[in-house]
Parts: sequence; C-alpha cells; structure tokens
Amino acid sequence: MRILSSLAAAAAIAALAASAGAADYKPEYKVSTVLGTPFPWGVAAEKWAEIVKEKSGGKINLKVYANAQLVQGDQTKEFTALRQGIIDMALGSTINWSPQVVELNLFSLPFLMPDHKAMDALTRGTVEAKLFDAIRDKGAEPIGWAENGFRQVTNSKHEIKTPDDLKGLKIRVVGSPLYNDIFTALGANPTQMSWADAKPALTTKAVDGQENPLTVIQIAKIETVGQTFLTRWDYVADPLIFAINPRVWKSFSAADQKLLKDAAAEAGMVGIKASRDGDDAAAKHLVSAGVKITTLTAEQRAKFVAATRGVYADWSKKIGPELVKMAEGAIAKR
Repeated sequence: MRILSSLAAAAAIAALAASAGAADYKPEYKVSTVLGTPFPWGVAAEKWAEIVKEKSGGKINLKVYANAQLVQGDQTKEFTALRQGIIDMALGSTINWSPQVVELNLFSLPFLMPDHKAMDALTRGTVEAKLFDAIRDKGAEPIGWAENGFRQVTNSKHEIKTPDDLKGLKIRVVGSPLYNDIFTALGANPTQMSWADAKPALTTKAVDGQENPLTVIQIAKIETVGQTFLTRWDYVADPLIFAINPRVWKSFSAADQKLLKDAAAEAGMVGIKASRDGDDAAAKHLVSAGVKITTLTAEQRAKFVAATRGVYADWSKKIGPELVKMAEGAIAKR
C-alpha cells in the first residue's frame, strides 16, 4: 500500500509539473524594435512573431513593440532593458547595442565591408561565434541575424563627393561614439540624437544632414524635410540581432528554443531580402522625388577611406585587434 501510495503521489506530482510547465508560457512576450513595418527591420520582426505563433500552435505569442516604445523611445537603452528583463526579446541594432557590447562596433569600422558578401562573412563562422559569445557575456542570448542595410549620407546643402564636401556640415548621427569620430575626422559637425528627434531637427534646419540605409531614407520620406542630396558610399552597415533575455530563454524547452532559432533564421532571411532588394527600388523612388544621388567612384571612395584610417586604427584597438584581424581575414576569403 505504501508503494502504491508513493507511486500515486509521484504521478500526481508529475501531472502537476506538466500542468505547471504548460502554464509557464507568458500570455505575451514583448519584442522590442526601433523600426516597424514597412521598414525591413519591422518586416523581419513581425515575420518572426508570425512563424513562432504558427509553429508553436499558438502557445508562444510574440508581440512587436516598434519605435523603441518599451524604452521610451531611447534606442540606446534597449540592450540594458533586454538584459534586465524589462524586455523579453528584441531584434536589435548592432549600432545601438555597441555601447554595451564593444565588439559590435566591428560593423561600424569605416569602410571595412565593401559589399554584402563581406557582411555575410562576418555573420557566419568564427566571427559570428566570437560576437555571439560577447553578447552572451553581457547578458543576452543571441539566436540569429537580420539586416538594416548599408548606410548612406544625405544633406540639404550640396553634393558630397569628397571629404572636403562634409566640412562644416551638421550631421545627425546615432548614439555611438564611433560615429562621432568618423564624421569629425571627415570635417563634419556630428550631432547625436534619436531617430524620433531627427526629422524635426532636419525640418527646422538644426542639422543639415543625416545617415541611414536607403530603405529607411525612402520610407521616412526624407526629401520632404529638405534632404535633396544623397551619396551612396556604403561606409558602414547595420546587421540586426535576434536576442532573448537569458531567464526567458532558459524558461523554454530545448524544442521551443530550436523553434525560436529556426523561426529567427527564416524571418531573418525575409528581412535581409527586403533590405537588399529594396535599395535600388528606394534609389529610383528618391530620384523621382527630386533627390540627386551621387555614387562614389573607386577613386572617390579611396579618399574617404584614407581620411578615416586613423579612426579605423583607434577603434580596432577598442574592439579587439584579434577580432578585427579575424574579420579582415574572413572578408578577404569571401
């Protein structure tokens, strides 16, 4: 009888554990992004939520909160909020997270990546592993990549074809010291501000220009705030990272973790395609809207590379010479 009672008790405990496990799913998992749809950033995040809901049979519900609204619009605070558990998950910018994870400044080294294949070389293999380890060390679980694209520069004054053309221009930049250093080296006057503050500043001429991917420039209708000159120079790029708070990550079973990773990989490819395919279409739209687009020749680009070599060298030391050398090697082999 004692044995039967023990078995019954064990069965009851197992049933309660199974029931508790099923109840452990939150009604909603908050996903932070800076940009929503129709931007490729938002497209990837929404696709992730859609795939996860479908493949989990509705058990795992991700809700996307765009415009950094979970951190009161301050995108630079997103990674800290994710680490602290204020945010469950995020599709975050390597730029915005770089103040907390210095290795992510790799993608913002000026003119490191000449093309998309170079970017792919850094988001796979040994470089990816090093970057993901760095993110884990800082308190988040990275599980995949999407993309915000190569960044271009616009302004309301004149064409930018040489470093001299940037001298004296007030340029809005993201909240990363590296961008301050890049534009200072080029003779501009960089001003850090959130994207929410950027368009009003451009409208009032508090700043002369800004830098962003082509799809962002087009969808934001940047020409309506006087940005009629655009230079395609692909000086840096902004890969995006799917990441999860460690406590939330550990609350999922191994099967659910695989589901989330697989869904991020699938959604990431959708977002990357939207970003890359959207560049030329965005350029055509901007030209039709009256924007003059200048594409640098190899010789013109080389002058910008030379003007920013000091910044490249200084930041390589901060990021980690071994990681930078690894990245340069991966790009050379692409």
